[in-house]
Amino acid sequence: MNLSEHFTLQELVKSQTATRMGIDNTPDSFEVAYLEKLCRDILEPVREHYGIPFSPSSGYRSPELCEAIGSSRKSQHAKGQAADFEVPGIDNLELAEWIKDNLDFDQLILECYMPGNPNSGWVHCSISQDPRGEVLTYVKGVGYSKGLST
Repeated sequence: MNLSEHFTLQELVKSQTATRMGIDNTPDSFEVAYLEKLCRDILEPVREHYGIPFSPSSGYRSPELCEAIGSSRKSQHAKGQAADFEVPGIDNLELAEWIKDNLDFDQLILECYMPGNPNSGWVHCSISQDPRGEVLTYVKGVGYSKGLST
């Protein structure tokens, strides 16, 4: 099932952990509607801006899958409202800055990025009906800080 021009339901629900552990990672129609909005409002504009194909490393995660990987069952991933991704050849800080400056989002997190290593980490971006526009950086072993810090 196509969620948008360049993104499919299959790629936004894929999970090696779910497969390995026998976890059903099938979203309901409510969650699929949010995945379509996520593609339309975040993933497609990123794809169009950079002109580079990419596939999210994580999209929808059932509450059971969230729990299995140590995430919250109430994560926006479990609602179909979030994706983690990188664009090949693009510095993840640059990607996060472009999203911050050009798209409406609920939460944008530059995760595990290491200055001087443009391929490190990834970008987490979420949507909601009432977007907060929250921007954070997560550094392993340190935690979260406001803004895009390096």
